[in-house]
Amino acid sequence: MCQRRYVGDILRCFGLEECKAVASPVDVSSRLMSSNTASKIDVPFREAVGALMHLTTTTRPDIAYAVSFVSRFMENPQEEHWVAVKRFFRYLENPQEEHWVAVKLII
Repeated sequence: MCQRRYVGDILRCFGLEECKAVASPVDVSSRLMSSNTASKIDVPFREAVGALMHLTTTTRPDIAYAVSFVSRFMENPQEEHWVAVKRFFRYLENPQEEHWVAVKLII
C-alpha cells in the first residue's frame, strides 16, 4: 500500500513540492515549547497537521509520535512549530519510503 500520490498532493498544497528530503522526521536539536505570546503565524498549521494525522492512521505510523507531539501547539502555533511540521513533510519526501504489502497467509 503506497500513498506516494497523496504525499505529493499535500506537498503541492503546502508549497513544499521542491523541498529537500531529510532522513528523520524530527530535528533532535530543536526544543519545541508552547508560547505565551498571543501572536499567531499566518500558515495553514491545522490543515498540515490534519494531513499528517491522516497519514499516521493509514500508512505512516513512523511519524505518529512526532505528529502527536506537534499537534499540542494547534491553539497557538509559532514559527518553530511550523518549521517542525515542514520537516515532517521533508521526511515524507524521502525516496526510500517503504510500501506496505498485505499478504494472505494460508494456515
